[in-house]
Amino acid sequence: MELTAILIAQKRDMAEQFARVASQVQAFQILADMKSYPGLQALEMKLRQWRPQVVLLDVASDIERASEIIQFITGLGQDVLVVGLHTDNNSDALLKVLRAGATEFLHAPFDAASQREAVARLSRLCQPTQEVSHSDENGSVIVFTSAKPGSGASTLATQAAFALRRSTGKKVLLADFDLMGGTIGFYLKVDHAYSLVEALQHADHLDPALWNSLVVNAGGVDILAAPLVPYTDPVENARLHVVLNYSRMVYDWIVVDLPLIFQRTSLITLSESDQAFLVSTSELPSLHLARKAVNMLEHLGLPKDRFRMVVNRVSKRDGINVADMEKLFNCPVYSSIPNDYFSLHRVITLGQPLAGDGDLGKAIDGLAQKLAGQHDAAKKKAAATLSAQKPALSVL
Repeated sequence: MELTAILIAQKRDMAEQFARVASQVQAFQILADMKSYPGLQALEMKLRQWRPQVVLLDVASDIERASEIIQFITGLGQDVLVVGLHTDNNSDALLKVLRAGATEFLHAPFDAASQREAVARLSRLCQPTQEVSHSDENGSVIVFTSAKPGSGASTLATQAAFALRRSTGKKVLLADFDLMGGTIGFYLKVDHAYSLVEALQHADHLDPALWNSLVVNAGGVDILAAPLVPYTDPVENARLHVVLNYSRMVYDWIVVDLPLIFQRTSLITLSESDQAFLVSTSELPSLHLARKAVNMLEHLGLPKDRFRMVVNRVSKRDGINVADMEKLFNCPVYSSIPNDYFSLHRVITLGQPLAGDGDLGKAIDGLAQKLAGQHDAAKKKAAATLSAQKPALSVL
């Protein structure tokens, strides 16, 4: 069987030698080929984006840097195994990388027999992970974030959740991941004793009874609110991952309101999402910070098809049009949301979902229907390709 893997190798001759044998043995399906040691944050995003079973790591170029990366990967709690790759059977390197946490050590000429034996051992270790891996039936995680406070990402996340509920009739969770200043509970006037903090604290033993005590229902949508008192302690990424995975099993749609995109929690959650929306307004400070955010996401290795630009509060009086904004962002604008302050102020005052009869409501309903349609199309495409032969090596 093939194991999904990310290859990280600065020694390209060694990587090519390994790849030739891998393609013959069909031991590893390479999801991404990184030609240099990445920064730890970029690597974590790549791991959460691709969810490989194995990282194939060049330990010959820089043994100290490689050891640091191994320790980082094994400390993430993602059940990702690390295989060290070396140009020769170096006993010192072997000992060092195994002590750092690597599971296997392969060296040139990477003969087929050694790869098959290593894959057999790795497969046995990966078996528990495969049993709980995502299926096409699990829910989709949709996140909203912005680069500048006040851009309306929380409002769009809230109204999109209700629109998805109306348009699909399926189970929807609206989760407020802004632990410092979440406002969804306030907007919807929900009375909640517990929050995301308790979900994270009890991530090791989430079950239906516990989960039902953590969420409240408003208008047919379950709400996982932010804490009433700002929470400043560090968030364990592994617990965040568990909460998201549990939500996927319970709900068809998980809409997450994130803090600003530049925060670590936002970057990690975005990398695990199925679709992400970066919200900006047409004001120059918001456009400037949104452009910085787009550049940052590209630098971290997140492809542009994983996030969408949404321009909020668009007015005919704006001095910049959508085409100009697309040039500024260097990516398409997925949706533009009209400005309707009075309708929005009314529903926030009442703590109610926005009706779909006005221009703003129609735009948000259109966004939700677009999301639902794309999701169904993606599921059909994934099902159609399951039986197709996957290449042993694909280089990004």
